[in-house]
Amino acid sequence: METKKTNDQYTWWGAPKKFSTDFEERKISWLELFYDLIYVIAIATITHHVSEHLNFAGMLDFFYLFTMIFWGWLNGSLYHDLHGTTGLRTKLMTLWQMMIVAALVITLNTSMTNFIFNSTIVVMIMQFYITYLWWSVGIYDKAHRKLNAPYTVLYLLSLALMFVSLFVEQEYVRPIFYLTLVLNYLPPFITQTVLKRKTMELNLSSSMTERLGLFTIIIFGEVVLGVISGTKSLNELNGMIWINFGLGIGIVFSLWWLFFTLVSDRNCKSGFIKASLLEILYIPTLLGLVLLGAAFRSVFTGGSQPDHHAEVVCTFGYSLSLFLLGVSALLAFLQYPKHYIKLKKETQGLFVLTAILFFVLARLHLQVSITFYLILIQIIFLILIVILNLRWYRLYVREKK
Repeated sequence: METKKTNDQYTWWGAPKKFSTDFEERKISWLELFYDLIYVIAIATITHHVSEHLNFAGMLDFFYLFTMIFWGWLNGSLYHDLHGTTGLRTKLMTLWQMMIVAALVITLNTSMTNFIFNSTIVVMIMQFYITYLWWSVGIYDKAHRKLNAPYTVLYLLSLALMFVSLFVEQEYVRPIFYLTLVLNYLPPFITQTVLKRKTMELNLSSSMTERLGLFTIIIFGEVVLGVISGTKSLNELNGMIWINFGLGIGIVFSLWWLFFTLVSDRNCKSGFIKASLLEILYIPTLLGLVLLGAAFRSVFTGGSQPDHHAEVVCTFGYSLSLFLLGVSALLAFLQYPKHYIKLKKETQGLFVLTAILFFVLARLHLQVSITFYLILIQIIFLILIVILNLRWYRLYVREKK
């Protein structure tokens, strides 16, 4: 009777899965997809915010908010992947984190006088919650306690620094917040030493790889929304505006093709450090996409204001460079068949050269129309896609012979 009662309790409450559990291939649950929805709103909010503040201070705040939101999403997703069950506990944990992120979205729309204080309080709540998330696994799984110790200690230290930021001068707030980001992304590299001592290996699962792809799709959706919002902001539609709209969608599709052709359905190389580095490298890649979406929101109205025109063109160039460099770095941590390794390295080199080209174009501050600039970008991407397609296809045919 005692055993039956314990099993029943486990079924309805759902204690976290242990690391010793044999993980089978699984598909993404409806709960995880529902969880991602709140991040769609959060990303949309900060994208809209940065589109109105395309300056250095605005970029700094945007980088922090995006990186913190990604950190929250990543920790929640990893927890569900490693320890999630069909029980009530997992559902409640997911719901509470969704509520915290929703509260953060609300604070982002408050006046600037209350923005920093309100958003800091909500970020502190999220910080405390995720700290509890990992610490609580040790209650059910004693073997996990040594693994979660770096997370608990560093996350609590980050929380303490956030609290201190409420009482310091404004000039010290940003440095403190950036220090908390370093602390939040540091634990996996310390935990690796514990894994080595225990002769344990933790790899990125195929389901988590899929989750990262789904999150990237969310960001691509924001870029498309940026194109649509930029077009809708105009009072009158004419042939030239529709051409710009088509070019914008074409550029987004080119980026989608490059990313999902090369990165999707590719497993990460074995090892906890490689998996952690891959996750971190998604940040600059996705940042480039979000900035591109922010630029698209104002690209069609930039022609009548020279300063704004130059600002948008620079944002375009920098964001495309960041995205391409990010994808190039991601490829270094993905598994490819041996006969594709040389071509993969050549592809990385092409991406770096194209990123440099976009950076140089941004620094030149070309005084050209937005239409001409979009055509130039589209041509460069078409050339890149054709080169890659021919080379990969030739290698594929050669292997089939």
